[in-house]
Amino acid sequence: MNKELKNKKRAFTLLETLFGVAIFILIVGVLTLFSRNVWVYNSFISAGFINADAGRQIFKTMVSEIRTASTADTGVYMISQATVSSFTFYSDIDSDGLKEKVRYFLVNTTLQKGVIKPTGAILSYNPLNETISTLAIDVTSASIFTYYDKNYDGTTAPLSFPVNVSDIRLVKITIMLDKDPNSSPVPMTFSTQVSIRNLKDNL
Repeated sequence: MNKELKNKKRAFTLLETLFGVAIFILIVGVLTLFSRNVWVYNSFISAGFINADAGRQIFKTMVSEIRTASTADTGVYMISQATVSSFTFYSDIDSDGLKEKVRYFLVNTTLQKGVIKPTGAILSYNPLNETISTLAIDVTSASIFTYYDKNYDGTTAPLSFPVNVSDIRLVKITIMLDKDPNSSPVPMTFSTQVSIRNLKDNL
Protein backbone atom coordinates (compact mmCIF):
# COMPACT_ATOMS: atom_id res chain seq x y z
CA MET A 1 0.00 0.00 0.00
CA ASN A 2 2.74 2.41 0.96
CA LYS A 3 4.65 1.44 -2.17
CA GLU A 4 1.61 2.16 -4.34
CA LEU A 5 1.10 5.54 -2.63
CA LYS A 6 4.72 6.42 -3.14
CA ASN A 7 4.47 5.56 -6.87
CA LYS A 8 1.35 7.72 -7.19
CA LYS A 9 3.11 10.62 -5.46
CA ARG A 10 6.15 10.17 -7.69
CA ALA A 11 3.96 10.14 -10.82
CA PHE A 12 2.05 13.20 -9.59
CA THR A 13 5.32 15.04 -8.87
CA LEU A 14 6.57 14.18 -12.40
CA LEU A 15 3.33 15.47 -13.89
CA GLU A 16 3.65 18.69 -11.89
CA THR A 17 7.22 19.12 -13.08
CA LEU A 18 6.30 18.55 -16.74
CA PHE A 19 3.38 20.94 -16.41
CA GLY A 20 5.59 23.58 -14.81
CA VAL A 21 8.24 23.18 -17.53
CA ALA A 22 5.56 23.50 -20.22
CA ILE A 23 4.25 26.72 -18.68
CA PHE A 24 7.80 28.07 -18.37
CA ILE A 25 8.54 27.29 -22.04
CA LEU A 26 5.27 28.93 -23.07
CA ILE A 27 6.05 32.09 -21.09
CA VAL A 28 9.60 32.28 -22.52
CA GLY A 29 8.21 31.80 -26.05
CA VAL A 30 5.64 34.58 -25.61
CA LEU A 31 8.26 36.97 -24.17
CA THR A 32 10.69 36.14 -27.00
CA LEU A 33 8.02 36.76 -29.64
CA PHE A 34 7.00 40.00 -27.95
CA SER A 35 10.61 41.20 -27.78
CA ARG A 36 11.18 40.30 -31.42
CA ASN A 37 8.06 42.18 -32.52
CA VAL A 38 9.11 45.25 -30.53
CA TRP A 39 12.57 45.15 -32.12
CA VAL A 40 11.20 44.69 -35.65
CA TYR A 41 8.63 47.47 -35.13
CA ASN A 42 11.32 49.84 -33.87
CA SER A 43 13.55 49.01 -36.83
CA PHE A 44 10.65 49.77 -39.20
CA ILE A 45 10.08 53.13 -37.53
CA SER A 46 13.80 53.94 -37.63
CA ALA A 47 14.01 53.05 -41.32
CA GLY A 48 11.03 55.29 -42.00
CA PHE A 49 12.60 58.24 -40.17
CA ILE A 50 15.91 57.74 -41.98
CA ASN A 51 14.16 57.70 -45.36
CA ALA A 52 12.03 60.72 -44.47
CA ASP A 53 15.07 62.76 -43.44
CA ALA A 54 16.95 61.68 -46.56
CA GLY A 55 14.04 62.61 -48.80
CA ARG A 56 13.62 66.05 -47.26
CA GLN A 57 17.32 66.85 -47.55
CA ILE A 58 17.48 65.69 -51.17
CA PHE A 59 14.50 67.80 -52.14
CA LYS A 60 15.77 70.86 -50.32
CA THR A 61 18.98 70.77 -52.37
CA MET A 62 17.37 69.92 -55.69
CA VAL A 63 14.64 72.55 -55.44
CA SER A 64 17.10 75.29 -54.46
CA GLU A 65 19.46 74.54 -57.35
CA ILE A 66 16.85 73.98 -60.06
CA ARG A 67 14.92 77.11 -59.11
CA THR A 68 18.01 79.28 -59.76
CA ALA A 69 18.90 77.75 -63.13
CA SER A 70 20.25 80.34 -65.57
CA THR A 71 22.19 80.73 -68.80
CA ALA A 72 25.57 78.97 -68.76
CA ASP A 73 28.82 80.95 -68.68
CA THR A 74 29.39 79.76 -72.23
CA GLY A 75 26.13 81.35 -73.31
CA VAL A 76 24.18 78.12 -73.90
CA TYR A 77 20.59 77.64 -72.77
CA MET A 78 20.04 77.03 -69.05
CA ILE A 79 18.56 73.54 -69.52
CA SER A 80 20.79 71.01 -71.25
CA GLN A 81 18.84 67.75 -70.94
CA ALA A 82 15.46 66.63 -69.62
CA THR A 83 14.44 62.95 -69.47
CA VAL A 84 12.42 60.82 -67.03
CA SER A 85 15.53 59.79 -65.10
CA SER A 86 17.90 62.74 -65.55
CA PHE A 87 17.84 66.53 -65.58
CA THR A 88 20.84 68.68 -66.54
CA PHE A 89 20.96 72.45 -66.14
CA TYR A 90 23.26 75.36 -65.28
CA SER A 91 23.19 77.16 -61.94
CA ASP A 92 25.58 78.95 -59.58
CA ILE A 93 25.09 76.42 -56.80
CA ASP A 94 28.04 77.53 -54.66
CA SER A 95 27.60 81.30 -55.06
CA ASP A 96 31.07 81.82 -56.54
CA GLY A 97 29.87 83.84 -59.53
CA LEU A 98 30.29 80.93 -61.96
CA LYS A 99 27.46 78.74 -63.25
CA GLU A 100 28.09 75.04 -62.66
CA LYS A 101 26.68 72.39 -64.97
CA VAL A 102 24.52 70.26 -62.67
CA ARG A 103 23.25 66.82 -63.57
CA TYR A 104 20.79 64.83 -61.48
CA PHE A 105 20.53 61.28 -62.77
CA LEU A 106 19.46 57.80 -61.77
CA VAL A 107 21.79 54.79 -62.11
CA ASN A 108 19.85 51.61 -61.35
CA THR A 109 18.51 52.37 -57.84
CA THR A 110 20.98 55.16 -56.99
CA LEU A 111 20.23 58.85 -57.44
CA GLN A 112 23.43 60.72 -58.22
CA LYS A 113 24.51 64.29 -58.80
CA GLY A 114 27.22 65.40 -61.21
CA VAL A 115 28.76 68.87 -61.12
CA ILE A 116 31.12 70.44 -63.66
CA LYS A 117 32.73 73.79 -62.88
CA PRO A 118 33.61 75.93 -65.90
CA THR A 119 37.37 76.27 -66.45
CA GLY A 120 39.85 77.81 -68.87
CA ALA A 121 40.73 81.26 -70.17
CA ILE A 122 37.68 80.88 -72.38
CA LEU A 123 35.28 79.13 -70.05
CA SER A 124 34.13 75.65 -70.98
CA TYR A 125 32.55 72.65 -69.27
CA ASN A 126 34.88 69.68 -69.54
CA PRO A 127 33.04 66.37 -68.90
CA LEU A 128 36.30 64.94 -67.51
CA ASN A 129 36.06 67.42 -64.62
CA GLU A 130 32.66 66.18 -63.47
CA THR A 131 32.44 65.46 -59.75
CA ILE A 132 29.82 62.83 -58.94
CA SER A 133 28.19 62.29 -55.56
CA THR A 134 25.44 59.98 -54.33
CA LEU A 135 22.24 61.58 -53.07
CA ALA A 136 20.10 58.52 -52.36
CA ILE A 137 20.16 54.75 -52.63
CA ASP A 138 17.26 52.28 -52.70
CA VAL A 139 15.32 54.42 -55.19
CA THR A 140 12.55 52.27 -56.64
CA SER A 141 10.96 54.79 -59.00
CA ALA A 142 12.37 54.60 -62.53
CA SER A 143 10.64 57.84 -63.51
CA ILE A 144 11.76 60.79 -61.38
CA PHE A 145 11.19 63.89 -63.49
CA THR A 146 8.13 65.22 -65.28
CA TYR A 147 7.99 68.60 -66.99
CA TYR A 148 5.34 71.23 -67.62
CA ASP A 149 5.07 74.25 -69.90
CA LYS A 150 3.72 77.76 -69.35
CA ASN A 151 0.14 76.52 -69.58
CA TYR A 152 0.39 74.43 -66.43
CA ASP A 153 -2.57 75.09 -64.13
CA GLY A 154 -2.22 72.29 -61.59
CA THR A 155 -4.10 69.68 -63.60
CA THR A 156 -2.47 70.00 -67.01
CA ALA A 157 -0.82 66.89 -68.42
CA PRO A 158 3.00 66.89 -68.43
CA LEU A 159 5.02 67.45 -71.58
CA SER A 160 5.48 64.32 -73.67
CA PHE A 161 8.91 62.85 -74.36
CA PRO A 162 11.22 63.72 -75.93
CA VAL A 163 10.77 67.09 -74.25
CA ASN A 164 11.67 70.34 -75.99
CA VAL A 165 13.75 71.93 -73.20
CA SER A 166 12.75 75.46 -74.22
CA ASP A 167 9.12 74.62 -73.33
CA ILE A 168 9.91 73.71 -69.72
CA ARG A 169 8.73 76.09 -67.04
CA LEU A 170 8.16 73.75 -64.11
CA VAL A 171 9.80 70.50 -63.02
CA LYS A 172 8.04 67.92 -60.88
CA ILE A 173 10.26 65.54 -58.92
CA THR A 174 9.01 62.24 -57.51
CA ILE A 175 11.29 59.89 -55.60
CA MET A 176 10.26 56.59 -54.03
CA LEU A 177 12.62 55.08 -51.45
CA ASP A 178 12.42 51.48 -50.28
CA LYS A 179 15.33 49.73 -48.56
CA ASP A 180 13.77 46.28 -48.94
CA PRO A 181 10.81 45.92 -51.35
CA ASN A 182 10.08 42.46 -49.90
CA SER A 183 9.39 43.63 -46.34
CA SER A 184 7.88 46.46 -44.31
CA PRO A 185 7.75 49.38 -44.07
CA VAL A 186 6.00 50.35 -47.30
CA PRO A 187 7.96 52.53 -49.75
CA MET A 188 8.14 56.23 -48.91
CA THR A 189 7.24 58.57 -51.75
CA PHE A 190 8.46 62.16 -51.86
CA SER A 191 7.15 64.59 -54.42
CA THR A 192 7.54 68.30 -55.06
CA GLN A 193 7.54 70.73 -57.92
CA VAL A 194 9.73 73.69 -58.68
CA SER A 195 9.35 76.50 -61.16
CA ILE A 196 12.49 77.91 -62.74
CA ARG A 197 12.71 81.51 -61.62
CA ASN A 198 14.41 82.85 -64.75
CA LEU A 199 11.78 81.27 -67.01
CA LYS A 200 8.71 82.43 -65.11
CA ASP A 201 5.96 83.94 -67.15
CA ASN A 202 2.42 83.13 -66.03
CA LEU A 203 3.43 80.53 -63.37
